[in-house]
Amino acid sequence: MNDLFKLCLHTITTKPLSFQEACQAYAKRGIRGITIWRDALEKLPTNDVREILKDNDLNLVSYCRGGFFAHTEEGKRKEAIADNKRIIEEAAEIEAPLIVLVCGAHPDQSPETSRKQIIEGIEEILPMAEYSDIKLAIEPLHPMYADDRSAINTLHQANTIAEQFNSDYLGVAIDVYHLWWDPDLKKEIYRCGKNNHLFAFHICDWLTPTKHLLLDRGLMGEGCIDIPQIREWVEDAGFDGFHEVEIFSERWWAEDQNAFLDKIVEAYKQHC
Repeated sequence: MNDLFKLCLHTITTKPLSFQEACQAYAKRGIRGITIWRDALEKLPTNDVREILKDNDLNLVSYCRGGFFAHTEEGKRKEAIADNKRIIEEAAEIEAPLIVLVCGAHPDQSPETSRKQIIEGIEEILPMAEYSDIKLAIEPLHPMYADDRSAINTLHQANTIAEQFNSDYLGVAIDVYHLWWDPDLKKEIYRCGKNNHLFAFHICDWLTPTKHLLLDRGLMGEGCIDIPQIREWVEDAGFDGFHEVEIFSERWWAEDQNAFLDKIVEAYKQHC
């Protein structure tokens, strides 16, 4: 069996490549999965997106990203809901089965208020997602992003929200970068799996020192995250989907992207 049969790349990982270049480069290396970031399509016609995926024998794993529901202004919250509905329409057009939600926060209000607004936002868009047969995955973010990117910072919080809705179309995306530090991670992964809410698994590594809060993720094996252990927990919990490489890195974006892809493949084989 191909060692890479579960490997998926996020287009943001190879940000300098166009969508078509990325698809061709992934396929050349035997990578079978792709998660498309919204900005990667650059107004490409839907038919072109589908054709490029088909030509390169790539499975569309998910579409990034929705969310950002929280705001102090009601008008901004309504704008976010409208934009999320557009994202669902876009996902349906390219036949993406899943949308990842980075849920949002605002520094001028409490995390509790932001979480309330997140729940209200999900409540507004979930019926459309269900009708469109597209799943939504809440992605908990590391607490360093709790001020303005997400008030959902633990898997416990994400699980609790997913359970509150009790929908087959709302679950969780587990990203090792955001959750590796959590002492309750194993327990919460099993809780997530028991409820059939484990929708996605993202991998990269945590560098020490981290030079930028957003744009300094590491290639697997460069940092301190025990990816094989977390993968074991995720798979024991029933997850059998793709392992999605999501790396925001100005350092790696500055490198030759084909050489970077070769390193990703090798790192995946050795450390994941």
